[in-house]
Amino acid sequence: MYIRGRTVALLIVFSVLCSSLLTAAAFGASDSIASILPVSIPASKQGDGLEDGLQKLQRAYRMIKQEYIRDVDDQKLIDGAISGMVEALDDPYSVYMDPETAKQFHSTLESSFEGIGAEVTMKNGRVTIVAPFKGSPAEKAGLRPEDQVIKVNGVSLEGMSLNEAVMKIRGPKGTKAKLEVVRPGHSEILHITVIRDEIPIETVDAQMLKDGIGKIEISQFAEDTAKDFAEALEELEGRGMKGLIIDLRGNPGGLLPAVLEIAEDLIPGEKPIMFTEDKRGHRVEYKSKRKEPKPYPIVVLIDKGSASASEILAAALKESGGYTLVGQTTFGKGTVQTAKDFNDGSNLKLTMAKWLTPKGNWIDQKGGTKGLKPDVTAKPPAYARATPPMPEKPLKRDMASAEVRNLQLILEGMGYPPGRTDGYFSEQTELAVKAFQKTNKLPVTGQLDQKTALKLQEEFLELLRDPESDIQLQVAIDVLKKQMK
Repeated sequence: MYIRGRTVALLIVFSVLCSSLLTAAAFGASDSIASILPVSIPASKQGDGLEDGLQKLQRAYRMIKQEYIRDVDDQKLIDGAISGMVEALDDPYSVYMDPETAKQFHSTLESSFEGIGAEVTMKNGRVTIVAPFKGSPAEKAGLRPEDQVIKVNGVSLEGMSLNEAVMKIRGPKGTKAKLEVVRPGHSEILHITVIRDEIPIETVDAQMLKDGIGKIEISQFAEDTAKDFAEALEELEGRGMKGLIIDLRGNPGGLLPAVLEIAEDLIPGEKPIMFTEDKRGHRVEYKSKRKEPKPYPIVVLIDKGSASASEILAAALKESGGYTLVGQTTFGKGTVQTAKDFNDGSNLKLTMAKWLTPKGNWIDQKGGTKGLKPDVTAKPPAYARATPPMPEKPLKRDMASAEVRNLQLILEGMGYPPGRTDGYFSEQTELAVKAFQKTNKLPVTGQLDQKTALKLQEEFLELLRDPESDIQLQVAIDVLKKQMK
């Protein structure tokens, strides 16, 4: 979540999520190593060693320029020095982008972008999926929150910065990103191929369910999200909505102004929405503008993919609004970043503050409570964590692999009992595949060939989107119905 300027989320899709609540001066770039550092910084009580550090940095710079056997570009040295300082922070949300990388980021400020459609972070030294975007190639291919991407098209991401890894994963529409993925709870490495595509930024989806229950899903907080949410809410209210479910599952966050605008109209009593707190302990409070509560109950759906701005909204609705959270403990991103542009087009995004819930809680993974906990726990079924297999060779009888296990989980969830879910392709699994093929008018071979795999993926996505099959949503509906009485 960001509180300054047109900055960039660490998204594989290179989606830009930005805001403008803090003012910060832009720095100018120079050919001198010394000039990349501030001219004057107040020393701490212990002394920050800036003068000695500058001399050391200048000496290293001169040694490289004068003694290093090969020619080296000045700008490359400067970029490397800044990158090194930022990487030394060991903060996955702080990053330096050289002019070329920053240009590519800024080129995605439109209403759509190309990529696989997922937000990532660096966790335990590995590129980790925070959440795939709804309807994105990443979601369709079966990427899930907490998946760790270790290779892209055969290239290892080990030792790369998050920024470097993202550059390997992104690519033009229609191209393939062949990912090797480590998934918690799975002993084998998953091989997932994602076809990159153009991703439109449509962040709000509303529908009226049975019994006067309205549901608004927010996939991320972008420039038009607050406006689209207000229009969707007005439309549902006009249809006589008796209760509202706000679905923040898989929402990786985004613009602070967007989430504040939404919260301002939902939280009653002009109560706190959130606080920001800088390293000096200075707090800024953000409060709601609404006086009276909405005339209907609200339930909020959250999961492990709910992060940053979505956690702000969920925490505000819970602690200041008194509304119920249903689902799983959230991701736990409790910091905010500021982006500053240099004159040469490069960009430094730096964690500048942490945000706190209305009750002053810090939910960050590092040092905080490690996520926002639901009032009512509801876990997704086992098949929701499965990845639709897309094998290069057909899966058939007596095979054993993680792909077979995923196949079995999906078949079971779709009502085709495979007999087992341990990854061994048994006779019963073969019968289940045949039943699926017969139902969908495919050649009945009992093998998962490419045509069957594509149809399985299509039907599986329909299952995941079916409200009747959504266990967490059904729990939220039950909770809401009790509150509507």
